[in-house]
Amino acid sequence: MENRDDLIVNDSYATLSNHSEEEGKAIRKKIWQVTLLLSVLTTIEILMGIYLSSRDANYWPVVKWSFIIMTVVKAFYIVYEFMHLGHEKKSLRRYIIIPYVFFIIYMIFLIIQEGFSVGAHSA
Repeated sequence: MENRDDLIVNDSYATLSNHSEEEGKAIRKKIWQVTLLLSVLTTIEILMGIYLSSRDANYWPVVKWSFIIMTVVKAFYIVYEFMHLGHEKKSLRRYIIIPYVFFIIYMIFLIIQEGFSVGAHSA
């Protein structure tokens, strides 16, 4: 079997990703920070669901809105960091995000309207 020198790859992270080791460390640090934030938010959601679901019904609006807000924050961070939208130009970010903001507002409007409509018919 022939030994090809062009197939020998250095196992250095900097060589494989075409940037310096310092840049690689910064990238890995940012990934860990975002992962930690997402994990903390998910843990808070789970703990709220466990401990507040068995309590008085007065807590449910707080739990529901907290879940919605934390889910939107998590979705933002996933798109912003892991899908690299945060590294794009400001105009491109706005071009992508603004339609989604309007869509979310529209969906909230529909949910509230349908909720009141169902409540009006059942009374």
